[in-house]
Amino acid sequence: MTIKNKAYIAGAFEHPTRHAPDKSVAQLHAEVARGALEDAGLTKNDIDGYFCGGDAPGTGPLSMVDYMNLKVRHVDSTNIGGSSYIAHVAHAAEAIAAGKCNVALITLAGRPRSEGTAGGVPPRTDNPVQPDFAWEQPFGLATVNAYGLCAMRHMHEFGTTAEQFAWVKVAASHHAQHNPNAVLRDLVTVEQVVKSPMISDPIHRLDCCVISDGGGALIVARPEIAKNLKRPLVKVIGAGEAPKHQMGGNVDLTYSAAVWSGPTAFAEAGIKPADVKYVSVYDSFTVTVVIQLEDLGFCAKGKGGPFVADGNLISGQGKLPFNTDGGGLCNNHPAHRGGMTKVIEAVRQLRGEAHPAVQVKNCDIALAHGTGGLLGTRHGAATLILERE
Repeated sequence: MTIKNKAYIAGAFEHPTRHAPDKSVAQLHAEVARGALEDAGLTKNDIDGYFCGGDAPGTGPLSMVDYMNLKVRHVDSTNIGGSSYIAHVAHAAEAIAAGKCNVALITLAGRPRSEGTAGGVPPRTDNPVQPDFAWEQPFGLATVNAYGLCAMRHMHEFGTTAEQFAWVKVAASHHAQHNPNAVLRDLVTVEQVVKSPMISDPIHRLDCCVISDGGGALIVARPEIAKNLKRPLVKVIGAGEAPKHQMGGNVDLTYSAAVWSGPTAFAEAGIKPADVKYVSVYDSFTVTVVIQLEDLGFCAKGKGGPFVADGNLISGQGKLPFNTDGGGLCNNHPAHRGGMTKVIEAVRQLRGEAHPAVQVKNCDIALAHGTGGLLGTRHGAATLILERE
């Protein structure tokens, strides 16, 4: 089923908090839901579809529709980590096209900062019944270790340097300085990044995303409903998703599942990477961005380092502005899952509502992409292409 032009993003809201010790996760979900509804000009009685990921408390959608007192006829709890919410937009568009719902609510919320659950350093324990657990748990695999392996392999294969990776953080900081809610608003230099403490060679502390509380929500609506609202029109024109794992031992750490999700999204949208004016790309670490940009076709494989080092990611300077809210590297990374905020900032750009200092001129097509899981072992990828009407 093609979803091109079958649904519109009618509402978007990012929670302003980055530290919420006085709020529950369920409360944050409800607050972002209210914010997205107000942005769209709708009420909770208009919602008949609800989507959430693994961050939702209790039994996921069952708990949350109860907490928010929603009456829905379609739910989806797809959980592919940080890419879940990008996939949820596509799934909502599919459900709308199939007549399963008319107005879908997607929410994300988490309190990793308040709960002291840094996602990058502690060993991944996960569920002992998972087939991979017995083989990986004894080695104490941590998230940052898995990404460190990818970064080191990329350096070995293609000659990428730590300084080139650092340019991703530099670009993010250029944008975050204009975001009053960003965790890190100070401009940083390449030298500051590579001289920050080493966390997992070759990843330095400033190569890592922030840890924050917060969340976000989106409203996806049937076209005729969206067109009756007094909001700029942002339509879904393409989507793709794919998993990547260890391929039965045929491991190659230099690419991600974006090599499959990206072409699917571009084909459905009927456009090329060169047509995209703005990208929101999941940035758990600087290496994550470099690999994804290559895999999505914005530069050749192995050329991501030089591409970002040329300043191409900085709005107003480069050819491919990215994460103009500061991204996960500087702004916000709630619930260890950054896909939601990627869609929200893409919507802001297409509406012309980004900060004036980072607003991309004539922004009519934007791409949001995320990975969920571990780039170095197994992960999901989701790609979403949006267009301003």
